[in-house]
Amino acid sequence: MKAFLTIGLLILSNTFMTIAWYGHLKFSEWKWFNKLGLASIIIISWGIALFEYMFQVPTNKIRFKENGGPFSSVQ
Repeated sequence: MKAFLTIGLLILSNTFMTIAWYGHLKFSEWKWFNKLGLASIIIISWGIALFEYMFQVPTNKIRFKENGGPFSSVQ
């Protein structure tokens, strides 16, 4: 069960990271987004990345064998 939870949380984590770091390439096509300055774009990207960290950090703790998870640190 923990293996499936780990994989699901990692998929969510990677989805948010992809949106945060590569989404800005698509966001630039939106008119309102072009009016924002660099600082605003950085804050939006890091705001999205916050959700990535909210899924990724607990996943690393759940998956680790020494914490009762099914995976080693290498896996």
